[in-house]
Amino acid sequence: MSEPPTAAAFLARLDEHRSDEELRKYQRYFRFDADDPDPDDHFVGVRMGTVFALAKEFRAMGLDEIEKLMDSPVHEARAGAMSIMEKKARDKRATPEDVGALAELYLRRHDRVNNWDLVDLAAFHVVGRHLRERPRDMLYTLARSENPWERRTAIVATAHFIAHGDLDDTFALSEILLEDDHALVQK
Repeated sequence: MSEPPTAAAFLARLDEHRSDEELRKYQRYFRFDADDPDPDDHFVGVRMGTVFALAKEFRAMGLDEIEKLMDSPVHEARAGAMSIMEKKARDKRATPEDVGALAELYLRRHDRVNNWDLVDLAAFHVVGRHLRERPRDMLYTLARSENPWERRTAIVATAHFIAHGDLDDTFALSEILLEDDHALVQK
């Protein structure tokens, strides 16, 4: 019987795939503030396809280990955490309680979901799936947040409802976010 996957093992595997060329691509693609670099968010240069393949391999990772990945200053580690959460939430065997625990972790640690790509990886299948048959008040709270990534989570999560023919919250949240001044919320 093999040991459960750990954040440390994921990070070690991630480190094996670092590439200066890929890092340069990220530096061109993602917005960086040269005057105020964020010490809690940096890229190491691992292709997202590789991150997603590792996430698939580490899908059995427990919530405590996923949270350790979320705490990493390495952006690709947090993308891995979001991808693992998305894969776990999409699993047909996932119970409502399983998805609820993932959503609770995502929302509780939203401070570590700090870029558009991290929101897009998990908000749809984790938060959206969890709220599909539940009250959605928290989305309206998120939509009014000062944090642009919480606002983006609010609207992206509704894509899960849209996939099931439910548009009401998408339109209502769009009204709230219509004049949002953050480009990555508007997208």
